[in-house]
Amino acid sequence: MEFKEAVKIALQSLWANKLRSVLTLLGVVIGVASVIAVVTLVNGANTYVATKFSSYGADVFTVSKMPQFITSAEDYERFQRRKDILFPDYQYIVDNCHRCVGIGAQQATVGKIVRGTESVTDSSIRGYTWQMPSLQNLNIMEGRGFTEADEEHASHVAIIGTDIQDHLFQGIDPIGQELRVDGENYTVIGISEKQGSTFGASQDNWVAVPLTTYQKSYGTAKTLTIYVKAGEAGPRLEAAADEVRVLVRSRRHDAPGVPDSFELDTNSTLVGFFGTITAIFGSVAGGLALLALIVGGIVIMNIMLVSVTERTREIGIRKALGAKPNDILLQFLIESATMALVGGVFGVVGGVLVAEVVTLVAGFPSTIAPWSVLMGLLMATSTGIFFGVYPARKAALLDPIVALRAD
Repeated sequence: MEFKEAVKIALQSLWANKLRSVLTLLGVVIGVASVIAVVTLVNGANTYVATKFSSYGADVFTVSKMPQFITSAEDYERFQRRKDILFPDYQYIVDNCHRCVGIGAQQATVGKIVRGTESVTDSSIRGYTWQMPSLQNLNIMEGRGFTEADEEHASHVAIIGTDIQDHLFQGIDPIGQELRVDGENYTVIGISEKQGSTFGASQDNWVAVPLTTYQKSYGTAKTLTIYVKAGEAGPRLEAAADEVRVLVRSRRHDAPGVPDSFELDTNSTLVGFFGTITAIFGSVAGGLALLALIVGGIVIMNIMLVSVTERTREIGIRKALGAKPNDILLQFLIESATMALVGGVFGVVGGVLVAEVVTLVAGFPSTIAPWSVLMGLLMATSTGIFFGVYPARKAALLDPIVALRAD
């Protein structure tokens, strides 16, 4: 039997028994869809996080009281007991770091922004030193950024995100206009380029003011995050990070041999940590998908055994006409592989649709990886072949005389 004919017979069998085919392929469809959806979402998350962190620049690292990712309550309590990083610590690094090309600091809280009768709540209120927008690669779309004079004089000026512009300044040029941030008046001097959303949360609902101005309103006793630009990734970044680590340890009186009482993080550290988390998530979800494929393969095997029983006489006739056992074996293997491949195609489509729905509803980023589509189809076909071996072998070994007697 030709390969094309065997595929045709398999498709005809699927079409002739639609309900049975749907139930047969359901496990394969779920398994492949799970693999595609998980890989698409994990790949999207990794790409997004890598892009976001790398937007700070591969030569930028941060110094903070607590890491950006905390995995347990015990760690959180331990980090909370650390001393805060304060403005004099930032100033100490500015005065003494010789390998640092740029240094900035920020603090943040959540507050309410008002203009006239309109307001925006749960906005991020950020206190920036004058270099911070460039260190975070915040492109000022209109107006200007902060200057050293703004910081020195604690000027009441502000840079706003596009959400603030859309909600409070519809049809009006915000530059030069005033708004109130937690009761304090500020003049808008700049508008940041739109950043979009992260996992459904907008990144444009914020107002930045000079850090010195911010501390007059919210106090100086809260910890801040220091951003340092080394000028170049690799050895130069490592040298600058080592210098800053020594400066901060001496400033905080960390004893020799004792772990740092602060966090020094580079982009690669953060991206690597997030990659580890998504890898664990992908492994768990992949295991569940593999289980679904095994169940689907067992169902295919059972259906193929039923098919062998139903077509016993056909097998006997083919053998009587000269078909070899290998011909019968190949025919049933092709049929089971074709069935599984059809399930794999539907699984790929379903997985992509699931990922897209999650992206639309929750804002979770997704990126379709071509290799995952090929992997899904290969897994489905392999499942069909593996679980089709036993029924195919049973059909190939049927005695032609006994098979011809079957009704």
